[in-house]
Amino acid sequence: MNSHNANIEPFITKDGSIIRELMHPSVHGNCNQSLAEAVIPVGTTTQLHRHFRSEEIYHITAGEGWMTRGEEGFAVKTGDTVCIPPGTPHKIANTGTAELRILCCCAPAYLHNDTELLD
Repeated sequence: MNSHNANIEPFITKDGSIIRELMHPSVHGNCNQSLAEAVIPVGTTTQLHRHFRSEEIYHITAGEGWMTRGEEGFAVKTGDTVCIPPGTPHKIANTGTAELRILCCCAPAYLHNDTELLD
């Protein structure tokens, strides 16, 4: 199973982030998780949302931002990793001067109908 980022068309998720699905069971044949790259443009914030079933891990590959997870808020930057348990409201803001790029791993795999917008 291989995926080449340059060949993947981006789409907008329910929370407003620009996503390239790097590995997903519906496309690549893997079984239990998905991996995507999210791009958050300068000065923008994803909508507050939660996933009913999926645990999500964000790994910041470029940029800096402000993460809201449940009742807490904290700065994130390149190299940081954040775990978001199922059912936890979360959003991320790009507070830097360049694109905020995030690898997003979901287990089970991301599905639009597993996402509830809260804003």
